[in-house]
Amino acid sequence: MAAEPGIRCLLMRGGTSKGAYFLASDLPADVAGRDDLLMRIMGTPDPRQIDGLGGAHPLTSKVAVVSPSESPDAHVDYLFLQVGVDDAFVTDRQNCGNILAGVGPFAVERGLVPAGGERTSVRIRMVNTGGVATATFATPGGVVDYDGDLTIDGVPGTAGAITLDFEGTEGSSTGALFPTGAVADDVDGVLDDSPLTVTCVDNGMPTVLIRAADLGLVGTEAPAVLEADTALKERLERLRRAAAERMGLGDVSEATVPKLVLLSEPRRGGAIATRSFLPHRVHTSIGVLGALTVAAGVLAEGSIGHALGRIPDPGRPFVVEHPTGHFDVDVALTRGPDGAAHVMRSAALRTARRIFDGTVYPRPRT
Repeated sequence: MAAEPGIRCLLMRGGTSKGAYFLASDLPADVAGRDDLLMRIMGTPDPRQIDGLGGAHPLTSKVAVVSPSESPDAHVDYLFLQVGVDDAFVTDRQNCGNILAGVGPFAVERGLVPAGGERTSVRIRMVNTGGVATATFATPGGVVDYDGDLTIDGVPGTAGAITLDFEGTEGSSTGALFPTGAVADDVDGVLDDSPLTVTCVDNGMPTVLIRAADLGLVGTEAPAVLEADTALKERLERLRRAAAERMGLGDVSEATVPKLVLLSEPRRGGAIATRSFLPHRVHTSIGVLGALTVAAGVLAEGSIGHALGRIPDPGRPFVVEHPTGHFDVDVALTRGPDGAAHVMRSAALRTARRIFDGTVYPRPRT
């Protein structure tokens, strides 16, 4: 059997994630063929992903597929694909704001968008949800400059700032900021003796917010400690499936959304402390869209996080504490004519770095 040809690929860190970036035209057009190829490129299924590009963790087993946009309102289309690690799957049922941070630079690197002087803005249609984000970053001399002095917790060193301004995050996957119609819901079948009160919210990432104390947790546990708690994982999965039905997401047994986020009082000067599940591994920080969603959920009066949080004054960043530091986002809510909370603004600062640009060869079919 002749060896398969290699595929052009750019490996990039985007925010606190790492992924393989491809032009859509370099991948098979049919979904089944594309997904099979990507799993063989990433080394899935294998808990070590030893025979591929994947880094043995959901945060490093991600793919961005980029193409000229089909929308006149955007420059490029970005499809995010989460590739399993030890489980053989590829899913498009969620978005990823960290990998999004690298899409604008990738579009310039591949000639999809010309550099616009000292700084370039790229309008990106997020195919997974239909929302649009504008990424703005430095391009002195027409070349992407990845260097800079911005630090983001969870990533060593500094890099150039990439501003992400989001549109259409509210109800991105569910059609409403609070898809159950309430800012707090009682879910049965999770605790042994009483319902568990949660907030189901979607400001770019369908998420279930849970008070850590309601599960007998402090909220500052290390990710490894939470992952090792089998009883907790089983309880959270029951909650996730029950909440997903209420959010209109249907059967999520094979999906990675909704995410689950444990909330507790801030301890390092932020607005809220978090532990984010992916949905079974625990994030060492928190995703971009996850942070935007947490902020929206906590800002809403009556939500389970509102009383726990230290709500910032208008115009001040909403600081989300996470296991390796904090993530500052700019989220503002307003109350519409229907009396419901709606999102006025969602923005964040991220960084990205080009790691490797070349040809990747997929693992042979077995």
